[in-house]
Amino acid sequence: MGDDLYENLRMELRRGSVIVAALAQLRTEHYGYALRKALEDQGMSVDEDTLYPLLRRLESQGLLVSEWREEDRRRKRFYRISRTGEALLQRLLVEWRDINTALKRIL
Repeated sequence: MGDDLYENLRMELRRGSVIVAALAQLRTEHYGYALRKALEDQGMSVDEDTLYPLLRRLESQGLLVSEWREEDRRRKRFYRISRTGEALLQRLLVEWRDINTALKRIL
């Protein structure tokens, strides 16, 4: 029970963090794999099965924009944060900082 419970709670904790990290990283345009690698290089490992549906959902919510382009003789979908996404990210970061401050006091 302990390992399963831990894993479930860990994934729940990471969900919001991955959204904030992806939005922030997409201030610079990336295609999916490059985004995954950039996040991983910063210590935020994200599984492909999590990242690609997240990108589609964030785009459908108007937080990202994307376009297909050819690079290295392959078609790739490039994503970047939209104006709406940037405004929302700023609000989320305020909330994130408030939560971190409260948790530091609690812990």
